Amino acid sequence: MTKRIGLIVNPVAGMGGSVGLKGTDGAMRDRAIELGAKPVAPARTREFLSHLRHRDGITLLIAPAAMGDDYLEGIDVEATTIGSANSKTSGADTKRLAAEMLRAGIDLLAFVGGDGTARDIHDSIDLKLPVVGVPSGVKVYSSVFALNPRAAAAMVDAFIEGAEVSEEEVLDIDEQAFRRGILDARLYGYLLVPNAAQFLQGGKEASGSGGSIAANKQEIAEYMAEHIDRDTLYLLGPGTTVRAIADELGVGKTLLGVDAVFNNRLTGTDLNERGVLELLDQYPKSKLIVTPLGGNGFIFGRGNRQFTPEVIARVGRENIIVVATRDKIDKLECLRVDTDDYGLDRELSGYMDVITGYKYSKLVRVEC
Repeated sequence: MTKRIGLIVNPVAGMGGSVGLKGTDGAMRDRAIELGAKPVAPARTREFLSHLRHRDGITLLIAPAAMGDDYLEGIDVEATTIGSANSKTSGADTKRLAAEMLRAGIDLLAFVGGDGTARDIHDSIDLKLPVVGVPSGVKVYSSVFALNPRAAAAMVDAFIEGAEVSEEEVLDIDEQAFRRGILDARLYGYLLVPNAAQFLQGGKEASGSGGSIAANKQEIAEYMAEHIDRDTLYLLGPGTTVRAIADELGVGKTLLGVDAVFNNRLTGTDLNERGVLELLDQYPKSKLIVTPLGGNGFIFGRGNRQFTPEVIARVGRENIIVVATRDKIDKLECLRVDTDDYGLDRELSGYMDVITGYKYSKLVRVEC
């Protein structure tokens, strides 16, 4: 039996990442464009659509123009455009189109965006039908999202093949606080998703602050401070473990931003992609320090989109340093990457050594 699948795209989702805005809610959309941000959602939408295996078993009810049917060229699938959208789209368009698709009798709704889009979808359909979230935002912490666009397509296929559904969390991220370096994540509600856990990301877990965890971060910081190379640019990613390293070096660190250190001196703070690339032009030797996102293990593609494919490729896999507390790493099956460049994701896959303490490390598999 043919399934009716809805599709809504937030065309500006993820644009703020490379330019360091940490989101595109409200006026930040225009600011992202001013800073030269390029759309992320179109390519991820096409990747999602092109990997659907059961295209002959579905009918797409797709949002108009930039919110959907602009990306159908070359995709062999039966599709009907539904509703209308403003030329400058907003969350109100997402909510209205989701409600229209629900009334039209879709069996599942796929949406491309981040946590803000997930909240809009929740407001319109709640638990009335299952959804698949295609990750494309700067903030993609909710557990309703697939690991990447290919995994999202696999979740739709699993639904068509008869997978059951389960409830997953939608998180409310305070974007203004996020820009001030505060990650205020609260439970917003739940959405139904196909029960295909192998394709679904885990939700964001809070960083631990207990005594043993704090001591573990200090161990890592002391070890890293002793092994900082002279005349080498260090790019420091977000996170409390990386901030502990900066503290040990005696330099400032934005908790949720990207900063740069050269010979124990801060040379850049809260950098966007352009700022990082300019520093890479100045300093021939560079290394990059990241910590995985608690709950799902992403080292690239969630919360640090300033590290674009170009940045990562120029630094080189061999110069990527991963640090994590033992508590965090023991909860993860693997590390994950989702850089918007599948070729690069494959190059990053394999095994990486993760520094977990003073003179302690663990070899961990990286998957894309």
